[in-house]
Amino acid sequence: MRAKSSEGKMKTYIVQTEGSDVRLKIVERDRPTPGPGEVLVHLGAMSLNYHDMAVIRGDIPTADGRVPMSDGAGTVLAIGAGVTQWREGDRVLSTFFPDWADGTINIAKRRNVTGDTIDGVAAEYIVLPEKGVTRQPEGWSHAEASTLPCAALTAWRAVVVEGKVKPGDWVLVQGTGGVSVFALQFARAAGARVVATSSSDKKLEAMRDLGAEICINYRSTPKWGAEAANLTGGIDQIVEVGGPETLKESIKAARLGGHITMIGVLTGIKGEVPTAMFFQKNLHMTGVSVGSHAMQLDMIRAIEANDLRPVIDREFSFAELNEAFDHQADQAHLGKIIVKGIED
Repeated sequence: MRAKSSEGKMKTYIVQTEGSDVRLKIVERDRPTPGPGEVLVHLGAMSLNYHDMAVIRGDIPTADGRVPMSDGAGTVLAIGAGVTQWREGDRVLSTFFPDWADGTINIAKRRNVTGDTIDGVAAEYIVLPEKGVTRQPEGWSHAEASTLPCAALTAWRAVVVEGKVKPGDWVLVQGTGGVSVFALQFARAAGARVVATSSSDKKLEAMRDLGAEICINYRSTPKWGAEAANLTGGIDQIVEVGGPETLKESIKAARLGGHITMIGVLTGIKGEVPTAMFFQKNLHMTGVSVGSHAMQLDMIRAIEANDLRPVIDREFSFAELNEAFDHQADQAHLGKIIVKGIED
């Protein structure tokens, strides 16, 4: 049986940036109350992203004592003064950029990042701005919904919003993390054909089961870009998660006039780019960092219309968040890693 928080208290994780080698610590704090324009949410589940790991490791600087994690789903327990959009009992979902409602991104809209520049969702109870949450997909569990705000929305924007993928297009996804799996699902829902790459034949078989038509092991085929181009005639849309070590192959894989969405830097933050090949092929590349509330709602409607479900690798208890990050660091997962909330 789990240990309950004392009356009026709750358990929460914080990031320690000073005086300790332990950067992720669970502590007890006062249970928050919603202020004007805010909602109090009981956390049902949260999911892990590479961004969260970067914050906890210190690769992305944050304040000492920051509550981490961007992606959480739960139930509204109370509403603050002036709240009209939500009622007690509503099932809601966090947003990565709580100030980006719609339109083009700008500095003001991306100033606040959940679990980074402002407190995140790794707590029993969280207070979120009324306009900083969206509804969950109908019929989804909290665990399923918690997979959406960062990884799924990044994939949605990469494939649909920026990539404008259409039936018959070839889409290439790299690896088997949350973004890549969602990108495969969204591409297939749009009628596109998918090439998947991974270093694991077992994971590639799982991607094939999800709808990937061509699977390439980049360990056994290091020149996978040329291989993808030969097998397809050139890729229309590439979801680039690796960064400098994979971009060269992505450029080789792309068709003339193709598009690359740069969404990750798993292999580093700088490197050589074959610029001559890039302009000779008349390629387009767009940087993507998650998306807006409006995009999140569009994605949820598309998920419901296509009856999509997330691929969940493993679930951990609230007390096992550190173990969940160890599992993520091992890179053995396929899809999303979930940490469940503490039940009332």
